Amino acid sequence: MEWNRRFMIVGLVYLAAAGQGGVHTSEAQENARLSMFVGVDISGSFMKGGYYDDAITFLAHYLHAHVNGLGGLERPNALFVSAVGGAGADEPKTFYPRQTFEGRSVDEIGEKLREIFPKGVENPYTDFNAFFEQIATTVRNKKLVLRPVTIVLISDGIPDVRKEGKTDFRSINFKPLESLARNITVRLLYTSPEVGRGWQTNVRRSRVKVWTQDARVMETWKDPKIFDPSKPPEQRTGFYSWIKDNVDFGVSARRVD
Repeated sequence: MEWNRRFMIVGLVYLAAAGQGGVHTSEAQENARLSMFVGVDISGSFMKGGYYDDAITFLAHYLHAHVNGLGGLERPNALFVSAVGGAGADEPKTFYPRQTFEGRSVDEIGEKLREIFPKGVENPYTDFNAFFEQIATTVRNKKLVLRPVTIVLISDGIPDVRKEGKTDFRSINFKPLESLARNITVRLLYTSPEVGRGWQTNVRRSRVKVWTQDARVMETWKDPKIFDPSKPPEQRTGFYSWIKDNVDFGVSARRVD
């Protein structure tokens, strides 16, 4: 009888915790499989384009929310943040892991990002392909193959390669990413409508899904109706809803040959 009584008490505690979100559901366990890679464009064209400060501030809030699973945003099992581009082509970059940002406030994450990606340093190259190659290597080395992968690019999205005087979006190579998982999404933020269309319609892909968001839309994240700085991070529900609708938007697969 005593054992049954204890069993019932444990069961009631479990149910109460589940109702309050205190027990991991199968959905939460699925979300914990996510591998997230964030690339920050350090080329002069992006840093001088007027969106760097806004982008870094947004990214600090975005990383803080995902690392802590705020507002129902997916908490990644693996997170790496790195630079896109540099002083030369095919230049390997440091991939800063999730632990770099865990346990930090939004302001502390912002300070860390500005330390990693200092403004004013001249970097002529925007090398997306080297970044994608390094992601593929990291996924294999960390045994993250077949897990869902999200790649967030803070960039104007303009590759350095030009063909007949025009930006050559065909030079962007998704092949290293195609075999990593069935669910892989590239999200290009702070771009322009024209460049976004180039990524959507011209970059060859089979499994990789692409979502682009214009810089002018991205800037609206700090609208007082969306983001209330007087509230603590865990209560900024409007901001997290905005992220879900405009950044972490579910994308359908589209093959481009």
